[in-house]
Amino acid sequence: MTHQPSRRGGRFSVDTSEVLLVALYLRDCSGLRGIGQPCLPPVRPAVRASTLGRPVEDAGGTETLRVEWEAWWHRLVSGDLAGASLPIPPEFEELDGMAALQRVAQAHFGSAIEWAEERRAEYALHAGARGGRLEALLEILVQERELELGRSARRFTLDVVELPLGAQRAWWVEPDRLLMCQDLCEDEGALRSYVEPVIKMLA
Repeated sequence: MTHQPSRRGGRFSVDTSEVLLVALYLRDCSGLRGIGQPCLPPVRPAVRASTLGRPVEDAGGTETLRVEWEAWWHRLVSGDLAGASLPIPPEFEELDGMAALQRVAQAHFGSAIEWAEERRAEYALHAGARGGRLEALLEILVQERELELGRSARRFTLDVVELPLGAQRAWWVEPDRLLMCQDLCEDEGALRSYVEPVIKMLA
């Protein structure tokens, strides 16, 4: 994770998240679409959907799984991601009370972890190749906002979580988190269009 302090009070963290990668893998391999707040597009590379099977059906089926996954997703994206724990076999205690989601995790946890580790390795190469370009742009946006306001920025933090998503955009999770396609940095104009309004509200 990288941290970039503004000269006057903004502080950014920029990283990916293993637990969010695993959650998205389990969502996509379950064939779930259009769920969660924010509702993110499928991951890239795509994960092939699999048949849920009898154990999930016995635990309530697709609709129950949808509700459980959304509850887990909300807890993750609105909480302390740095301290979030992966659901660990064999009990998957992080998913207590979510029987259908536990069944999916039991069936696909190994492949989910392997996929997430591959994405984290790719992200490390991707972030290394671009240097500190994203962090520098965030700093510039703060400075531009300060010029507009005629004052120093308020103290704030912004947690940027980059993920391998199939749409180049970003999603703000109040009060201080931005989920973002990791390829968005390649298009500075598009990146600005998503990040600048958030900086304006925070600074």
